[in-house]
Amino acid sequence: MQSELTEFLRDAASRELEGDILPYWLKLRDPHGGFFGEADSRGRLNPAAERGAVLGARLVWTFSAAYNALGKPEYLEAAKWACDYFLEHFVDSANGGVYWSVTADGSPLDTKKQLYSQGFAIYGLAEYYRASGDNDALNAAKSLFAVVEEHFYDRAHGGYLEALARDFSPLEDMSLSAHDINADKTMNSHLHLLEAYANLYTVWPDKALGARVRELLDLVCGTIMHPSGHLQLYFTSDWEVLPGAWSYGHDIETSWLALECADALGDPALVERVKEFSRRLAAAGNEGLQMDGSMIYELHPDGREDRFREWWVQAEAVVGNIWACKRLGDADGLSRAASTWNYISANLLDKENGEWFWGINEEGTPDLTRPKAGFWKCPYHNSRMCLQILSCL
Repeated sequence: MQSELTEFLRDAASRELEGDILPYWLKLRDPHGGFFGEADSRGRLNPAAERGAVLGARLVWTFSAAYNALGKPEYLEAAKWACDYFLEHFVDSANGGVYWSVTADGSPLDTKKQLYSQGFAIYGLAEYYRASGDNDALNAAKSLFAVVEEHFYDRAHGGYLEALARDFSPLEDMSLSAHDINADKTMNSHLHLLEAYANLYTVWPDKALGARVRELLDLVCGTIMHPSGHLQLYFTSDWEVLPGAWSYGHDIETSWLALECADALGDPALVERVKEFSRRLAAAGNEGLQMDGSMIYELHPDGREDRFREWWVQAEAVVGNIWACKRLGDADGLSRAASTWNYISANLLDKENGEWFWGINEEGTPDLTRPKAGFWKCPYHNSRMCLQILSCL
């Protein structure tokens, strides 16, 4: 049974990655530089849309990672296209760090320095350096590491501040998105800074960087993780917990990401310690798994469930359950991953226009009000799911 599931998932991942996801995003390449910032749920392009740093950095990562896994020159070319644009337009050459967004013509728009976007810039640039050997990309990633450590690191309480102004002065509103509250520190930004630092460490094994990866692992698996196994979302600067939901998608995502980051340091004792946290995180995330293979979005403090099936949550449920099987000894993980893939294939894939819908409403229909490509809708989670299937199975 395991071999049949492995073959099924590998075949599905290969077809989806190279037959749907990557071709869709290649069509969004702007001939004047970079990639267009938005396409609606039916794939209709909005060339005038702003371009977000998160989308830009994730495109750098996606095509670099695809090249690193598959070796096809068209993916390296797309990664270079995305990286050159990102370095030219998103990096603040005067102050350091990366802007939150630029206009369609590449001019700075929202110039705040969100920790989340600094992290994804490091993540993408490190992956591009692995693909290309381009020292400009590596040096940019190192510079961003220095910026984050100088301006965002909280020397009094540990961890990192959520956001700063263009000149790194304090901001009154640090919220990451309309969905998030205004908090000094968040789970989400610390998680993705951890994965960014770990990815950079694999190409630049700097001692200070490695120490920060360990510190972030301790924060995520200790301070941020509740004894229940769920991740707490929002904190004051001194780590007092603020009210927030349980995010099933982040729980299952962190269950494997934390272990991958521990792997990067090459310390077997650390890996074994993180495995115990990973088991609890995977169990907490799978509390949101439904009979049809889908994973619901959140559980609120008042007991109300948000039953929306968002695209990235489904992708992370697949990866998290594969890692649970392969690394944590969960014999049922592979069948859960296959069940979630079947849900994705039947509901989230836009078989007419390509790529995935943003999500599925509680009524079981795709949400067509939100974009197919945009500030947050990127090829990172679903392409990474496919690449993880191909590398793990």
